[in-house]
Order: sequence, then structure tokens, then C-alpha cells
Amino acid sequence: MFRRAPGWPAVLSDGPVLLRPYRRSDAAAWSQVRRANREWLAPWESSVPGDWDDLNSPATFRWVYRDLRRSGRTGEGMPFAVCLQEDGVERLVGHINVGNIVRRAFCSGYVGYWVDRRVAGRGVIPTALALAVDHAFGSGGLHRIEVNIRPENRPSRRVVEKLGFREEAYHARYMHIDGAWRDHIGYAMTSEEIAAEGGLLARWHRLRARTP
Repeated sequence: MFRRAPGWPAVLSDGPVLLRPYRRSDAAAWSQVRRANREWLAPWESSVPGDWDDLNSPATFRWVYRDLRRSGRTGEGMPFAVCLQEDGVERLVGHINVGNIVRRAFCSGYVGYWVDRRVAGRGVIPTALALAVDHAFGSGGLHRIEVNIRPENRPSRRVVEKLGFREEAYHARYMHIDGAWRDHIGYAMTSEEIAAEGGLLARWHRLRARTP
């Protein structure tokens, strides 16, 4: 019998944005979104040999689901399907994971995410990131969250910068992505930095309210 990891499983929501654990029944929806977004996602993802459609098939999702479920149950990660709830229909539109979690004196994790291009620019990922970070700092018991992004990935960098993540480092040849070792910019945030504001989601709501 598995012992529940801190903060996992969990369901988080704000407006139409819903974060929840993956289900076996997500296979077809996950595959459809991934396959439809090949040009949008492939330049930013770790290099894996094989055809994109095969790597993102419903059959492959069985292995993805198993790995995500294991990481959640062991406390190594907090993986969420990012969904939109509109007109009474829930639609899978992305993914966010607090991964590589180390506890004890470190209490830190790394966040990675992707979103369906068809809903980009609607605040889905900033909301999802704010929800995940607040949860990680609260029920998840973490103190520090890091996000590493390729310098060329301006949309992803805008997400963390407008939420107030600090740019901390430049990691040369950090990860093998899209066929080569790519540089990354390191961003981070600690729980103290947003505690006085009532959390990252509260900060995000105030930012959106000020935007015409």
C-alpha cells in the first residue's frame, strides 16, 4: 500500500481552468492535442528518437500515464492535466508538472508545462502555473520552484516573467532538445516572495485586473 505524498493527488481550479491528475481515459484527447501541436511543441521538448505521431499515440499514453502516476505516488512529482471547462464540457488543453522534487533541507522542484496553441494567449498557462505553485508551496510543502526555459522561447518566458519569477542563471548547453544541446535561462521563486501577496494566484488576478 502506497503512502500518500504531500499534496498529491489534488484537483485545483480557477475560473474555467482546471488542474487534475491524469486518467487512463485521457489517452485519445492527449494524443489528439499533442499530434495537432507538433510544430508548436517539438522545438521546446527534450530529444527523443522516433516519429512524433508514434511518440504521441494513444498507445504511448499508457506508458506516459504509468510514469506520471508513479512520480505522483512516490512524491517525485505533481503532474497535472490542464483542462478548460467551457459550456459544461471539460477539454484537455495542456500539461503542467512540478517535478524533480527534493525534500528535506532543499524542498524544491522544477516546473515544466505545455499548452495547446489553439488556447494560447488566453491566460490558461499563467493561471495553471499560479495554481500549481501555490499548491506546491502550500499542501505540497515546498519552499522553492525553478523553471528553465530556452532563451528563444519568448512565449514561455513571458509567462514566468509576468508572474514575477526571478531570472537567476544562464545554463549553457543545459538540455538536449530538438536535436542539439540547448542553452536555458533559469528562473526561480521562493514561498516568502509571494506570501505577503496572498499567493501567486492572487498576484496573477491583480495583474489581469490592471491589464486593459
